[in-house]
Amino acid sequence: MLQLYIGNKNYSSWSLRPWLVLRQLGIPFEEMKVRFDSFAPDSHFKQTMLGLTPTGKVPLLVDDGLAIWDTLAITEYLAERFPQAGVWPTPVADRARARSLCAEMHSGFTALRSHCPMNVEAHLPEVGARIWAEQAGVRDDVYRLIDMWGQQLSTHGGPLLFGNFCAADAFFAPVCLRLDRYALPLPQHIQPYVQRVLALPSVREWTRAALEEKDFREFEEPYRTASGMLAERSLPQP
Repeated sequence: MLQLYIGNKNYSSWSLRPWLVLRQLGIPFEEMKVRFDSFAPDSHFKQTMLGLTPTGKVPLLVDDGLAIWDTLAITEYLAERFPQAGVWPTPVADRARARSLCAEMHSGFTALRSHCPMNVEAHLPEVGARIWAEQAGVRDDVYRLIDMWGQQLSTHGGPLLFGNFCAADAFFAPVCLRLDRYALPLPQHIQPYVQRVLALPSVREWTRAALEEKDFREFEEPYRTASGMLAERSLPQP
């Protein structure tokens, strides 16, 4: 069986992406969670991951001894390994566009990712308001998301970026969590997409598990000094 190595669900946005592809598309796998103790070379996390991959990072997919690292590489491997699963849209043009969007997410949106790190259990609207006022790069990243998502939803009519769920929605799921937790402003025509992503069964499963971790990692917390749980009732209903 496939094994997917991930980090803490509360913090690890890159772990979330291939996990969602696997879970939402019904591809069987074994979850292997390696707790973030620190990222120092002698930490348990680094020592464990360096024993499996030269990058020492998560996510990592292992298939019968073959190690595949990097989220894009894992996604492409799953698309080849399970061609009928629907990792990418079927039409050639849609596949090309979905890959382009994923690659843009993979290499871009650095201001949003830097100033609004993923933190599933946190509720940080005041921090989000300050970031929005002070960080032009974050505003630019969100404007790009609004334009991108708006075009896709207009083209395909929803409910997701290419109609049905595919890797593109998985790649932007951590972004949806960030927009929600930091309460960054979105126009009315984009808000339903974010809520639909957060209401996906796989995203809800990950969110519940992240809330249950109760594993406050200070080095992952630029805005909090103590754990603050996000109430389950605030999650979108399926």
